[in-house]
Amino acid sequence: MNDLSPGLTPVKDKTMFASLKVRDYRYLWIGMLASAFALSMQIIAQGWLVYEMTSSAMDLTWVTLAFTVPQVTFSLAGGVLADRMPKKPIIGLAPVLNWAATFAMAIIIMFGDVTFWDFIWVGAINGTALALSIPARTALIPEIVGESLMFNAMAFNTASWNLSRILGPALAGFMIAIFADGDTSSRFGVGLVYFVLSVLYLVSAITVIFISHDGMPAPREERGAFHELNEGIAYVIGSPVVGGLILLSILPFLFGVTVNTLLPAFSTDILGGGPDDLGLLMTGMGGGAILGSLALAKMGGIRNKGYWLFGTSAAWGLLLAAFGLTTNFTTATIAIALIGVISSVNMSMTRTLIQLQVEQQMRGRIMSIDMMSHGLMPLGLLPIGYVAETVSIQAGLVTSGIALFVSTLILGALMPKVRLINVGY
Repeated sequence: MNDLSPGLTPVKDKTMFASLKVRDYRYLWIGMLASAFALSMQIIAQGWLVYEMTSSAMDLTWVTLAFTVPQVTFSLAGGVLADRMPKKPIIGLAPVLNWAATFAMAIIIMFGDVTFWDFIWVGAINGTALALSIPARTALIPEIVGESLMFNAMAFNTASWNLSRILGPALAGFMIAIFADGDTSSRFGVGLVYFVLSVLYLVSAITVIFISHDGMPAPREERGAFHELNEGIAYVIGSPVVGGLILLSILPFLFGVTVNTLLPAFSTDILGGGPDDLGLLMTGMGGGAILGSLALAKMGGIRNKGYWLFGTSAAWGLLLAAFGLTTNFTTATIAIALIGVISSVNMSMTRTLIQLQVEQQMRGRIMSIDMMSHGLMPLGLLPIGYVAETVSIQAGLVTSGIALFVSTLILGALMPKVRLINVGY
């Protein structure tokens, strides 16, 4: 492999695996993959045990909120840190925090008296670590690979999460099912899953050590942290394209990813499945998403990206509504796999286009604002969770899909400059 020295711009490589030929990006990607596996397995383990303990879709929602609320609270701070400090130590700290939290949770589940509130505090730590580190991690990518490989690198970023969604949930589900030995209330398998999570987070922390690029902040006039934060917010508000892209990226987090939260209840109540079936559904979504990621890795030069963004978002909504109407496992797996394809292309393309619109010294703050906006998920998740609780799980999913479709059409009509984005760089 033709590795490049840190700080040098890679040549224009058109192959599918171009960004992975850059040494530092490989280590960054491996660490991301380990953390992604941990989070994907954690969703299944905590979702299964919380629902077994409470039989409440709203309690699943509260556990998800414990993870997402810190994104609103701390992501802006993470963006300022990414633009003011070396990015490498920030990236390395997050998996260390997650390792400590998941290891403690494993001990509590297997040897203590686990409660609903244990999942809340662990989720809060996970969400805080993510909020403080993701802006730095994301902003480091163009410094390592260069703008010409951004679509390729961001596609593999998404692929790392999607690969984890293929294998991670199935592994977690099968571990729980095997060690439960028919006892659905057994917590031993969930405890083992949490021990595996702690190991994966530790691996993610170790890989950061081998990254050569420190991610030093770009030269700029020294100003106070609050001034820089306000500067980033003013930039987003004043830019129709960047602000529009961030606004468009909010919609899936309001209405599209609700399927992840409600899937344990849907699998149990509608499909009559167990933890292994839930794992297979998540694997189906991940399988579709990995296809979408690989497709995007070859689509970097495709034109009319603005129309692609709106088209994939609207299609996501329609597929989600269709998934909510399914009543058998095979049809549900096909529908959720298609959701995986569309969501992968949409989210990777949006995130890459945002990065390509801003200069290096602003990337951390802009990505933190983008991430904070995703923490607004409760605005959609709470009413959808209420519909699922009071009407039915299917009604909640159908409502969510229709809301995503209609809101996408409205934004498409109101944001002509985003529609007209062509290649993006």
